[in-house]
Amino acid sequence: MDTVVMVLGFVAEVIAWSLVARGRNVWTTMTPVLATMGVVALVVGPIAWSPEVAPGVSLVVGLGLGVLLYVATRVAMVIIARWGTFRRHALEMYRKQGGLSLGAALVLSIALSVPGEELFWRGFFQGQLASSLEGRTAFAALLAWIAFVLANLPSANLAIAAGALVGGAAWVALAWWTGGVLASLACHIVWT
Repeated sequence: MDTVVMVLGFVAEVIAWSLVARGRNVWTTMTPVLATMGVVALVVGPIAWSPEVAPGVSLVVGLGLGVLLYVATRVAMVIIARWGTFRRHALEMYRKQGGLSLGAALVLSIALSVPGEELFWRGFFQGQLASSLEGRTAFAALLAWIAFVLANLPSANLAIAAGALVGGAAWVALAWWTGGVLASLACHIVWT
């Protein structure tokens, strides 16, 4: 059952990003898919929050790393935006928001998309891999990161791929360190 849910979640995200790459609205496509993945992860679970690190420490580190990741992303965007293809890809993704305001996009992202993505990928997917690999948590984190990056590649968008590579690595590392999803969720929300 758990393997089936892992594969179905991966396939759902691949299909959703493929649709966005073909012109579908990123919010009306990705938000329901990611939110559903998160709900399924909670139902099938269990989801560990921070069993290896005190929750307060996990939360503070996640928030702090989220701020650092956000600042690093802004600096990187200034530098990388000189590359025309990357700049075009980043702008295209914003255009795929449709008529959604920035405020509405942030609410959807923080309330539904980010929690769904974190619950599924770092809470459920990475957690299941760690269990099935008999405690080889670093290897499970690496495999979860690779799967997450691969699931985002059908976006055919360099900005999304870069976010999956760099952000995904940070979120997987936090989940590996804490044994749960709390720090990665805090980091991802702040980064958003």
